Amino acid sequence: MADAPILKHLSDIKAHRITPGDTVTMIPLAGPDDGSPASAFFEIWDPEGTQPDNSHPDSVEIFVFLEGSGEAVSDDHTVAVTAGDVLVLPVGSVHHIRNTSTTERLYAVTIMANDRGSQDVASTVLGFEALVKGGPQVPFEDEDKAVIYGLSTD
Repeated sequence: MADAPILKHLSDIKAHRITPGDTVTMIPLAGPDDGSPASAFFEIWDPEGTQPDNSHPDSVEIFVFLEGSGEAVSDDHTVAVTAGDVLVLPVGSVHHIRNTSTTERLYAVTIMANDRGSQDVASTVLGFEALVKGGPQVPFEDEDKAVIYGLSTD
C-alpha cells in the first residue's frame, strides 16, 4: 500500500530564524521530515536583510521571487532579483541574497534540491530543514501569510 499524502494547513506552518540575530525568516513547507529528499521553504527578508554567505556542497538551490527586490551574490557573480524571477544557484556556490529595499520585505519560495545532509564517519552535517527548525521560532505575521497564501489582511 502506498503512503498517504501529507497535507499541511496554515496552522501547521511555523516560522524560524536560524539564529536570533538573523534578518531572514524561514518557513519550512516540506522536507526530509516529510519523507522528501528535497525541501521547500517560504523565505522573508526584512528590509535591508541578508543572510551570511553560505554554501550547499550537494545541492542546487532554487528561488522563486514572489514580491520585492534585491540582489543575489553567487561566487563572483551579482544579479538583481525581483518578483517573478527564478534564480538557480549551482551546487557548491558560495552565495547570499540581500533585500535592497529600506522599507519593504523580499519574499521567495526556495527549493533545496537535495536536503539529506551528510552522515559520514568524520562528521554529521544536518540538512537545511533541520538547521532551520533548530533555530528560534518567530511569529509568522499576517502580512507575510498574505503573500504566500493570497489571504486578505483586512
